[in-house]
Amino acid sequence: MKPLIIYFSLAYLISWTIWFPLYSPAFGILGLPVLPFNHGIGGSGPIIASFITTYIIEKKNGIKRLSTQLFRFKPLTYLLVALLSPFLLAIMASLIDCILHKTPFCLSGLFVAREFPSFSFPQFFLYNLFFFGFGEEAGWRGFALPQLQSRFSALTASLILTVFWALWHLPLFLYRPGFLDIGISGTFGWLFSLLTGSILLTWLYNSSKASILVCAVFHSTVDIAFLADFTNKNIINYMGVLITIWGIATIFIFKPRHLARTERIKKTAGYTS
Repeated sequence: MKPLIIYFSLAYLISWTIWFPLYSPAFGILGLPVLPFNHGIGGSGPIIASFITTYIIEKKNGIKRLSTQLFRFKPLTYLLVALLSPFLLAIMASLIDCILHKTPFCLSGLFVAREFPSFSFPQFFLYNLFFFGFGEEAGWRGFALPQLQSRFSALTASLILTVFWALWHLPLFLYRPGFLDIGISGTFGWLFSLLTGSILLTWLYNSSKASILVCAVFHSTVDIAFLADFTNKNIINYMGVLITIWGIATIFIFKPRHLARTERIKKTAGYTS
């Protein structure tokens, strides 16, 4: 368990320290300098922690292995799933709304970022991919998941990882729009969405032969789809229902032990416990 303790401690310490100027007013500490894209930079805590911990445990061979996983894209099928599926969910959600509520089909706002309305879609995609795709997934899936899957089934590992992933977000409840007034019911909904995402990301990671790139792209496109500035807010709700059904179906189709047609990815021989 030592590698996981080191990793989670570093991931929290790095991200929470970078985010501190953003949430320090909640503790009465005002006037700290805030960096451009301060929130995004804090999202890089997990990848930094994963490389530091990997070097401690595996030295240069581990860094080489982890670096290779960052850009692994074969089989290409899963990269296409990661890239396109969230947008297909948005299309399906809009069609459902059309059928149920007799509204016109409309995806206005899908490629508009509420946080950065001046960003073009490619700019917002790259921002998400760099800071929250690679920034998070190189840690959560690239490092922590194989460690957990060495001791537990893929589904149990996903459940455990969801807890630590959720705790990492705690500072956001002190400063981030959407988290400040989320409420109890909203918090439970958010936790369930993390669990669903964790299951799907485990499936993608195990199925793609440990591709961090695939997980990073999926993380980014899901964020973009769910944070889009839709004029019709029902679309977000239906997308939530659809991705939940997808997550549940993944468990039944691929089974909890591996959540993939192949064996789950476990820690390499270079890791020690």
